[in-house]
Parts: sequence; structure tokens; C-alpha cells
Amino acid sequence: MLFPEPEAFLDEVEAVARIGGAELMRYWRSLTPDQVSEKARNDLVSAADLASERAIVAAVAARFPEHRVLSEEAGWSRDDDSGPVWIVDPLDGTTNFVHGIPQFAVSIGVVAAGRVDFGVVLDPCKGDVFTAARGCGARWNGAPCRVSRQSGLAGSLLATGFPFKAHRLLDPYLAIFREAFLRCKSVRRPGAAALDLAYTACGLFDGFFEFQLSPWDVAAGAVLIEEAGGVITDMEGGGGWLASGNVVCGPAGVHGELLDIVHEHRDAWRAALAGG
Repeated sequence: MLFPEPEAFLDEVEAVARIGGAELMRYWRSLTPDQVSEKARNDLVSAADLASERAIVAAVAARFPEHRVLSEEAGWSRDDDSGPVWIVDPLDGTTNFVHGIPQFAVSIGVVAAGRVDFGVVLDPCKGDVFTAARGCGARWNGAPCRVSRQSGLAGSLLATGFPFKAHRLLDPYLAIFREAFLRCKSVRRPGAAALDLAYTACGLFDGFFEFQLSPWDVAAGAVLIEEAGGVITDMEGGGGWLASGNVVCGPAGVHGELLDIVHEHRDAWRAALAGG
């Protein structure tokens, strides 16, 4: 059987996320320098990431051997292209984790029939878990949650992330940031996109935008946003956020005004992506 009923399967996804979270907490504020390395400039990986990932991949294989895993560090668990896919970030917010900042998460989204239908974002440090199954709503620590009632940017609290791995995009990003900053109440940059999405889904943030993310950063949070009554699109206003990694989301009014700002700077953004 590929799936049990949705709520039961979501419980399984949460259980697997907690296995990964337990591995992270074994390393929390105890990493040694030799347990941290740089995959690319400003892009860290630690023994904690790898231990969490191994535990999650093993747990999925034991529970659902027909399923595949796409994870940040190991890539695909199998080469075939059949079965549901678990999109896993075993540690979102590695830089925070390495520096002892308690803002990080395990993020798991599960794709069936071409779309993300299940999502779990677990913060093992604070004990928060955000869960969603397509058609069943979103929950924060077991209680239903919704995006905020904010109708537009005026008075809103936004979250964002800097394009730290794509410096060529910094100028168009800063132009978007500047206009959004001038129109909202304030902007936060906590450093873990999965939690930014989860916080937006439960109304702590009124909106979120970030560009050039990876599928494992976005998959779980996206279904949380949608099931919490919000809107999530790519920078074109379409549904290509998983492939592009470009995300604009929030309640409809906030999302719409953010997207208008993004569109005003679309030519500069496209030129930067093209290397122009």
C-alpha cells in the first residue's frame, strides 16, 4: 500500500521528522570544528545534517519501501522514477545551527501524483511542529492554523531570506526588499526558510518572499501555506515555485502587493539570472 488514509500518513511523516529532529539535538551546541565543512561558498554542512538525513532515509525505507527520498545532502535514495517522493531537508538553517542560534528545522514534503500533498516542518529546539495534508487543513502543534487576516502590506510583518548563494541577484533583490520594507511595518530575516513558511502559514508572519531556494526548502512549507488559506506562487505569479525556488506567499492581499513589487523589477531580475 502506497499510502494509508491521509491523517494517518501525516502522522507517519511527523514521526519520521521527529526521528531526524532527535538526531539534530544530539549535536545541538556541541559540534566541533571538524564536524562542519563548506560544500560551496557560504553553504555549510555538518555532522548533524548527515546524521539526521541518514536516520530519515532509513525510517522511510523501513516504513514505506515503495517510496523514494530526495534529500539535500544525499540526493535520490533510488534511481527509478516510480512511487511517491519524500523531499527532505534534514536541517534547514544549518548556519544558525552551527552558530548555536535556535532557529532551524527538519522539513519534509511528500509528493504524490505530481504535487506536494503532505508537509511537516519540525522545530526540535522549541518543540513546534507544523503539519498539513492536502484537503485536511494545516495545524500548529495539533491545533488548526490559518494565515493572518492582514489585507495588504501596510502594517504587515514580513519575512525574507537573502540570496547568499547567488550574489549576482543581490541588486534586484535589494530593490524588491527596499520597496517592500518601505510599505510594510517591518521585515525579519530569521535564516530558515521552512520555518518562515510555517510561521506565515500560522499567521506569525504576514508574508514571505525569497528567491533561488531548493525544493527541500520549500516543499513542506508550500502545502502548509495553501492548506492554511494562503497563496504561494513563483515570481511570475505561477505555480513553478518548486522548480524555480522563487517564492512569494501570504494572505491574498499581502501576496498580491508583494507580487506587484516583484513584477516591477522583473526585467532586472531576469537579466541577473541570465548573467546580463
